[in-house]
Amino acid sequence: MNISAQKKLFVLDTNVLMHDPAALFHFQEHNIFIPMVVLEELDHAKRGVTEVARNVRQVSRFIDDLLKGTDQNDIKQGLPLSQLQSSGQNENALDGRLYFQTQQMTAALPDSMPGNLADNSILSIVLTLVKQFPDTQVILVSKDINMRIKAAALELKAEDYHTDQTLDDIDLLYSGATALPDDFWETHGNKMQSWIEEGRTYYKLEGPLVTNWHPNQYLYIENSSDFEAIVRSVDNDTATLELAVNYRQGHHSAWGVFAKNREQNFAFNVLMDPEIDFVTLLGTAGTGKTLLALAAGLTQTMDDKLYHEIIMTRETVPVGEDIGFLPGTEEEKMAPWMGALIDNLELLGKQEEDTDWEKDVTKTILMNKIKIRSLNFMRGRTFLNRYLIIDEAQNLTPKQIKTLITRAGPGTKIICIGNLSQIDTPYLTATSSGLTYVVDKFKSWDHGAHITLRRGERSRLADHASEVL
Repeated sequence: MNISAQKKLFVLDTNVLMHDPAALFHFQEHNIFIPMVVLEELDHAKRGVTEVARNVRQVSRFIDDLLKGTDQNDIKQGLPLSQLQSSGQNENALDGRLYFQTQQMTAALPDSMPGNLADNSILSIVLTLVKQFPDTQVILVSKDINMRIKAAALELKAEDYHTDQTLDDIDLLYSGATALPDDFWETHGNKMQSWIEEGRTYYKLEGPLVTNWHPNQYLYIENSSDFEAIVRSVDNDTATLELAVNYRQGHHSAWGVFAKNREQNFAFNVLMDPEIDFVTLLGTAGTGKTLLALAAGLTQTMDDKLYHEIIMTRETVPVGEDIGFLPGTEEEKMAPWMGALIDNLELLGKQEEDTDWEKDVTKTILMNKIKIRSLNFMRGRTFLNRYLIIDEAQNLTPKQIKTLITRAGPGTKIICIGNLSQIDTPYLTATSSGLTYVVDKFKSWDHGAHITLRRGERSRLADHASEVL
């Protein structure tokens, strides 16, 4: 095995390939080494219909394509990754090679080193490579934090897999709303045009701030003017704004629900807009994400007849111990995961003057228009004229969320809601979550909108707990 000292040698842990099958093509000019124990772990995980099993099978197909037309000597000298460059796996030049473990490599680990056999075997191989190629920088790449800690304890260089991260810092994520300076009209109102069309007020203006705006971004001025507007289009340094509808009071509401703060008011503006096909709502517990999405969905489904029905789904990742298999139909199996739906429906269907019989009838009518579906059966489906709510979207990978969004047919609206501080999926972080991914990718689309809800409206107890606990 002849490895260039000028290039880094990355040893891939199994979880990296399980997480991203295209990881083989994301190291550009550097070389990759795959231990035999990693191939064995991939082989054990290839069966099933889970996302991990699909990723493993894709990795196997990539490796099989690389192996075509090679002999034993080619494998020992490394397979050029550029063979699959024409497949469009990576736009950057792939000058590196893929090496497999072809001989026994057992550098001695400390006798007291804890952990399972597979992890220790990989660490032993990294130690062997470091000793065998002292002039080459050998780096272990793993999504497992404990694996990286153990490598550090052995004075081995280890890194997380960063290629799937949308942002370097989650604080840089687009919030969807921007406060304008108090002198905004002095700097941007010189060439302003305003008009009223179909009862809505529009402004066309230009200025230095316009170039930083995105379509459907929420703009406001924190003074007595209470100015709140939505960016409808941006063309170089010229933008068209629409005055936001006030859902806080009066005759503007969604299923009897009023907005309680600025961010909720903007959420209602985009949720009730049929021209916006994709909405993402971020926020901590108690900010009203699910309630707003359901209220807007019921209004447009039951009253306006824009959508045939509401479909709600979520990733079934338990917070505590798994309670095992559940009996019943698809909806019955999903019911325990949809507590947020039931809680909000009780609030939306509750009228003080209603009798118990009337409340039961209202709940039955609402549930006939709301379908609960599992993510496991989404592949191959197409939703026509549906209002699709994806709850707990922070637990989805970019690939999973792409699978869901591409299910949308004509007339369908998708709402992704989640809390990036409550990620339960292993190996996902706030910067690599599928929810972060779509917020960043859709921020410049004319038919997409995003807002981060910052103020809790659940109760003074919940607000206090969020601050002090």
